[in-house]
Amino acid sequence: MQVSSNKLDTGRRFDWLAVVRAYLPFLYLSCLTPLLIMVRTGDSFVPVRQGLLLSLLWLVPVLIFAQRARLVAGIACALLWATSLLGLGYFFIYRQEFSQSVMFIIFESNPAESKEYIAQYFVWWMIPAFLAHAAVTYLLWRQVRNFAVRPLHAGLAVVAICAGTLAYPMFKQMVVREARADTAVFEIGNRFQRVTPWDLGIGFYRYRTILGNMQALLAQSAQMPPLENLTDANGDEPRTLVLVIGESTNRQHMSLYGYPRKTSPGLEAMRDRLQVFNNVVSSRPYTIEVLQQVLTFADQEHPDLYLSKPSIMNMMKQAGYKSYWITNQQTMTERNTMLTTFAKQTDVQVYLNHRASQDSSQYDSAVFEPFAEALKDPAPKKFIVVHLLGAHMKYRYRYPADYERFTDRTDTPAWLQDSQLLSYNQYDNALLFNDHVVKTLIDTFAATKPNGFLLYFADHGEDVFDTEPHDFNGRNEHAPTYAMYAVPFLMWSSEQWQATRGVVRGDVLDRQYSTMHFIHTWADLAGLRFDGFDPTRSLVNDKFVERPLWVGDPDTPKAFKDLRSMTRTASSR
Repeated sequence: MQVSSNKLDTGRRFDWLAVVRAYLPFLYLSCLTPLLIMVRTGDSFVPVRQGLLLSLLWLVPVLIFAQRARLVAGIACALLWATSLLGLGYFFIYRQEFSQSVMFIIFESNPAESKEYIAQYFVWWMIPAFLAHAAVTYLLWRQVRNFAVRPLHAGLAVVAICAGTLAYPMFKQMVVREARADTAVFEIGNRFQRVTPWDLGIGFYRYRTILGNMQALLAQSAQMPPLENLTDANGDEPRTLVLVIGESTNRQHMSLYGYPRKTSPGLEAMRDRLQVFNNVVSSRPYTIEVLQQVLTFADQEHPDLYLSKPSIMNMMKQAGYKSYWITNQQTMTERNTMLTTFAKQTDVQVYLNHRASQDSSQYDSAVFEPFAEALKDPAPKKFIVVHLLGAHMKYRYRYPADYERFTDRTDTPAWLQDSQLLSYNQYDNALLFNDHVVKTLIDTFAATKPNGFLLYFADHGEDVFDTEPHDFNGRNEHAPTYAMYAVPFLMWSSEQWQATRGVVRGDVLDRQYSTMHFIHTWADLAGLRFDGFDPTRSLVNDKFVERPLWVGDPDTPKAFKDLRSMTRTASSR
């Protein structure tokens, strides 16, 4: 006699087929969007892998309530389908992964902006796409059957799933990597945050936590006293000053600085219109830590001054500038709280990178349109910060396919191993695209016939197998090399600005300088003076005094090293 498909299978063996049928709708709902993103953009397989693994957790209630497996699976599928719509819809519009940075943008928007957003981006084909998504989910759920399983077998299966998805990752973090418990929990949360529906729950929790930290920093910033006796040599004359901050860019890989590969042809072509500084370095090899010094009065010897003294953003606002922050860096992450705090100190913020991970294609050309819009603002005095993603690892995600020019050993050093060639070429391709981005920003700025200047530098460098024994790629503050800190530093200024402020030339361009004192250089270039301005720390001032180029963790100043004594690569000037 044939038994109805909805009735209980009374067999006592472990019904693997029934478990697989129950797993398939969870697998589909967890992996669809990450798989579409990977196929469409070539992004990392990691979110798909996490979906494959974490969708197993939905089998736990199915195994516990196996005799009502279909009902349990139906409730879970309904939840997963509903929560998956947000990530899927976001992919339809942006071809990107939904993240807590997107939550920041959503909750920062008012209802009118949200309505305008929906009207602008919603298209008719999304409705049948969502209905098709629902139909596939329904058909997969229809295959789920109630089944019987021995408690021992169900218990062992549940333990195995929990061990593989929770216990083992915790063990790996705390025992193998010797991480603290809170760090281990955070890292495991990163795994869950790439998968529906955990992306919403964990993302919202972290958004609220990080927002609280940022608001505390902003409140502290608001209580800082303004700079005393601030004066502006340029008076009320209309002007626009632009600061472009790059990422992970080692100037020793730029042909502008003598590198044999043509990685910066655009900037080379306009070299006679640029002031190119040859010996500028960063003080730390990490974005947040170095910008805490670059954008404030903090330095290696006084690392906490960013908490008690104004930032460049505060200074420019006090001087009467309308300020912008246009960023292609991630917004709301544990690491980037300080960057977002700096951004919120400006009048207008434009956040372009809503990816959950840096292992995804997010090109810096995204900054072009908002930068052009900012330049159109009729405000008489404008200060615009553009923060690029530059050559941040992984390099292959930093440039489009038509900038993949370096693919072989042409003009590579003899010591480069075959296993290192791919990363080496990808880094140079990333710098080639970065050259296009910086040149385009300069050209866009110049086309407005401004009164002002654009200054570009990178937050830190990157060692791409450059230093003996040529076996390291990346940055490590505890084993510093010159390549990790060597940054490009250049300026373009308009004819009108040069007519009144002059042009930096000669020996000034060869001065050895650390960006930890950048706030004094920027104030000098902008014509600002105030109590506390130190001309000896300004790269362009006649009273400049060369100082040790300290690198290292400020918490252990005895371990500081002076970059002036470090060996440079053969390609450096």
